[in-house]
Amino acid sequence: MKDHVDKIIAQWEVERPDLDYTSMGIVGRLNKVSTIWMKQLAEVFKQYQISAVEFDILATLRRNSTPLTPTELYKELMLSSGAMSTRLESLVKRGLVNRSSSAEDRRSCQVFLTEDGKSLMDDILGKHVQNMQSMIEPLNMEEQTIIANLLKKILAN
Repeated sequence: MKDHVDKIIAQWEVERPDLDYTSMGIVGRLNKVSTIWMKQLAEVFKQYQISAVEFDILATLRRNSTPLTPTELYKELMLSSGAMSTRLESLVKRGLVNRSSSAEDRRSCQVFLTEDGKSLMDDILGKHVQNMQSMIEPLNMEEQTIIANLLKKILAN
């Protein structure tokens, strides 16, 4: 079985046979798969009129048992504080999250899902998981475990 990355590597091997293109094959394929998968993930989010970042914020709040500060959210999601503030304001206006002042520090606040936000996340989550399962469907369970462990090893490094 050949793919587009094989063609690119074959071309490079003719032009620069002195290099090992193994890494190009892996990174190129991961990049291509990521691009395809991000579009497929976005299709589910679009059905609910939210972005991938908004989904991540709502999902982070949903899976935590206590409210989080904006700082905790942006650190967990690797966003800037400005980007987090903008997204939170949008989610507040849409009635999906609320903010409450901290009892200890009036400059700080806690962010939590509203009932509408929780309900939306519960609706989306099933479709989101089903969508991801369809993405890895070509792999059997053993292959899914292997790829998960290999990717974990790369990320842990």
